[in-house]
Amino acid sequence: MSKFYARRASIVAALTGLVASVALFNSATASAALPTPVSAATARTYLSKLTVATENRTGYQRDLFPTWDTITGTCNTREYVLKRDGSNVVTDSACASTSGSWYSQYDGATWTAASDLDIDHIVPLAEAWDSGASKWTTAQREAFANDVTRPQLIAVTDNVNQSKGDQDPATWVPPRAAYVCTYVRAWVQVKYYYNLSVDSAEKSALTSRLSGC
Repeated sequence: MSKFYARRASIVAALTGLVASVALFNSATASAALPTPVSAATARTYLSKLTVATENRTGYQRDLFPTWDTITGTCNTREYVLKRDGSNVVTDSACASTSGSWYSQYDGATWTAASDLDIDHIVPLAEAWDSGASKWTTAQREAFANDVTRPQLIAVTDNVNQSKGDQDPATWVPPRAAYVCTYVRAWVQVKYYYNLSVDSAEKSALTSRLSGC
């Protein structure tokens, strides 16, 4: 082999190694995210199968939905989602986040203190109650409130989550337009999985949003 080709082979090998190292670094430090919702087409199909009914909040109390179960080790649901949704998150022995960074998909803000984040229930607990969860057992409501398998829990800017409150997509969607499609797909998937109803204004808003996805 000539010196030229030997040198070129050496350079290619070095570049290949560098690319592999960068990929490894990115896979280790990149932020994880909400479980990927179903496609827009599937969400539209699911939406067509949801029962349309008037909502009823009679008897709702938040503590009827026990939250922040232990998910793994010493990590409860909030701490689990903070670790999942953050980058370079460091936790103490109690699983509390002591450092890291979090990108809020709802508004595009980045935070370096876990105290600036709320864990949003994409389908709010009160909304679930209104649309069927009032008939569930406490254990079923607890499973819903701590569901990290479906696209139901996400770490977001606290005051943005507070502005959402218990609203459905007829009156509130994330202010960051690029995330609205993901949000409504997740909303429909969760409602479909848990066999929750939608009201007429909610269904109309979801239909409109999904048509643009």
